[in-house]
Amino acid sequence: MSTAHASVAGVVLAAGAGTRFGMPKALVESADGTLWLVNAVRSLLGGGCAPVVVVLGARADEAEALLRRSFPDADSVRVARATGWESGMAASLRSGLAAAEALVPEVDAVAIVTVDVPSLGSAEVRRLSGPEPDAMGRQTLRQATFSGRPGHPVVIGRDHWKALSDSVTGDVGARPYLVQHGARLIGCSDLGDGADVDSPDDTHER
Repeated sequence: MSTAHASVAGVVLAAGAGTRFGMPKALVESADGTLWLVNAVRSLLGGGCAPVVVVLGARADEAEALLRRSFPDADSVRVARATGWESGMAASLRSGLAAAEALVPEVDAVAIVTVDVPSLGSAEVRRLSGPEPDAMGRQTLRQATFSGRPGHPVVIGRDHWKALSDSVTGDVGARPYLVQHGARLIGCSDLGDGADVDSPDDTHER
């Protein structure tokens, strides 16, 4: 299946404990008081992804309560609890893909972002999840780049979900799979810097 009108859901990976940051990044606010988690969900929804699955782990009850204040509609924003999130990114990614697999009606692809990119906006999501530069479909593989550096969003067609889930381990995410399978790289430097924030010092530099 390949169509310019494919259905794309969103996935936010937000399960980690944020050890280097000092707290789970799902609970971190930007200087303007916006939760990083809320910004990630808004960016996906604004970019045309529906529904959005938020993968939580560390302090999940707190994060979900905060999330529901901004998004009370359980149909548009859904929560998945990552089993084994302590082991790293792979567990969160598998949980997000499994939740997407269970969506009814079926979606053709997912746009995946991590919670620790507070500069993310809907424009990047629209560029990655739209029909250009090639038709969106179940075989799609795309990754945003920023000044040549790979980042988020990434868009993964449904035909790749099982193989990707089977391939990831530990704290390694989708990047090796994307490289191996020739994901299309889409420049987004004109839209933002795409920087992920690993520690509070990174926020001071921004």
